[in-house]
Amino acid sequence: MKTQLYRLVKENRPLFWSVGETHLKDLSELSVVEAILNYGNLDSVRKLFELLGTEKVADIFYWRQSQKRSNYHPQVAHFFDAYFKRHVQKYSKS
Repeated sequence: MKTQLYRLVKENRPLFWSVGETHLKDLSELSVVEAILNYGNLDSVRKLFELLGTEKVADIFYWRQSQKRSNYHPQVAHFFDAYFKRHVQKYSKS
């Protein structure tokens, strides 16, 4: 995991309560994106977009949504679907 992403995880430690301290660096980008989008605040979402880029976060979001099981809350999924369709050109319908 990138150092900056690890720092974001540490700043949002309560979101990763089920992960032991020694395993925080083993978290995948997928896990971090899912936790931040589902439970993070505006500041943590903004930092996530700055670190990974909005397009990469959108790619991870849509990949997870296409899987048989998705852990995004329905309201979160609806919001970020609309957000990414408006702000990420490759997901825009125009």
